[in-house]
Amino acid sequence: MKLFRSLFHSSPPIIILLLTIFTLFVFHFHNVAAATCHPDDESGLLAFKSGITSDPSNMLASWKRGTDCCAWEGVTCLTGKRVTSLYLSSQTDNPNSFLSGTISPSLSKLRFLDGLYLLNLRNISGTFPDFVFNLPNFQYIYIENNKLSGPIPARIGNLTRLDVLSLAGNRFTGSIPSSISGMTQLTQLKLGGNLLQGSVPDGIRKLRNLTYLSLEGNQLGGPIPDFFSSLTNLRTLELSRNKFSGKIPPSISTLASKLAYLELGHNSLSGRIPDFLGKFKALDTLDLSSNRFSGTVPRSFGNLTKIFNLDLSNNLLVDPFPEMNVKGIESLDLSNNRFHLKEIPKWVTSSTIIFSLKLARCGIKMKLDDWKPAETYFYDYIDLSGNEIQGSPVGLLNRTEYLVGFWASENKLRFDLKDLKIVKTLKYLDLAKNSVFGKVPSAVAGLEKLNAGTCIAEPIALEMSKLKTDKGYIARNPQEDLACGFQGK
Repeated sequence: MKLFRSLFHSSPPIIILLLTIFTLFVFHFHNVAAATCHPDDESGLLAFKSGITSDPSNMLASWKRGTDCCAWEGVTCLTGKRVTSLYLSSQTDNPNSFLSGTISPSLSKLRFLDGLYLLNLRNISGTFPDFVFNLPNFQYIYIENNKLSGPIPARIGNLTRLDVLSLAGNRFTGSIPSSISGMTQLTQLKLGGNLLQGSVPDGIRKLRNLTYLSLEGNQLGGPIPDFFSSLTNLRTLELSRNKFSGKIPPSISTLASKLAYLELGHNSLSGRIPDFLGKFKALDTLDLSSNRFSGTVPRSFGNLTKIFNLDLSNNLLVDPFPEMNVKGIESLDLSNNRFHLKEIPKWVTSSTIIFSLKLARCGIKMKLDDWKPAETYFYDYIDLSGNEIQGSPVGLLNRTEYLVGFWASENKLRFDLKDLKIVKTLKYLDLAKNSVFGKVPSAVAGLEKLNAGTCIAEPIALEMSKLKTDKGYIARNPQEDLACGFQGK
């Protein structure tokens, strides 16, 4: 210490030099420590990168040898600077945000990895990554919207610590392995959007912790298993777009207190809609569309006060339709049944949050000018096709701001087309088989599809050359009268 004081008082330049050297040493030591990455983790991740053949958005640009892999894009380290999760996801608004290639088995070197999230990367191919069977801590597998193929391994049931298994949006084939019954810690099982066949394994009844079960968009068939009394924690059940037949199983009634999403559309289910569905007071979404349900809609549906999305379209349902007591419906589709509603229901008219209304061929007989919905601002889609609606849609459509599609063919509408405000968001306009006259507004150039009658002419201008028509009339220029192909019923 005496020496230090002596140097400080007698030779200030020397002490400044010593302090500078000390500072540089500390800075260098800090950088070396920060750049450290466990060799196995770095090696495994770089092997994954080498298996990627295309990365146009430079998603993995930060993955460089000799740098701290815990700071790389998508990498998380929690256990003593060891990699615990890998999360890579594309940007939906960027068409170049994707990865092509395969999943390297060298990820097995990441001994502390407990979560693999490869979301919407689109071009990741190969089979199910078997390396996960060698990692004892695995809890989360999200490999969604890629191109993985082949069967789901029969030994999938060995992953007994798994909390989530999501393989949605790939190309997996074969059946759902019966060994899945051993994955009793699962809270989410999402296998939708694949090419799976066969029946649903009865052993799923053993997955008592499930809150989310999604098998939609496959080729599964047979009756829906009657095992839901064991799955009382379910909040979401998605079985749409399969080949299920028979009736809605009675045990679904045991889910009444918690189930928020019940989606059974686009199957071959039949019989009457069970009265017990009216007891699902937590239900947000009910989709029974495109089945063979017959009879009346249960009066108990009036108890579904929290429902926001209801789709009963394309069935064989008949009058009377019950009075609903919803506080605000967001989307409603009752199209193509055997209803005779006569008018748009009051509980629809009063909704201030509705964005999609589809009542095609619902026996509506009213003057559209008399319909005064509480709110039109949020409307995206309106389908009133195949009714006996009179009057003009101008007042309604001119109050919308974000309308994407309006379908009103086969009605008794009569109006001047030049009075119609065509918002920038509008892409689909179907006015066929009505009485429409007047000048064609130049704004129709922004439409993707116009169906306005049975007379087809040349597009308005070259910028409209990509406009698709469905037996539609498109005038040669904005000043040409619509004098052809517009007839009322």
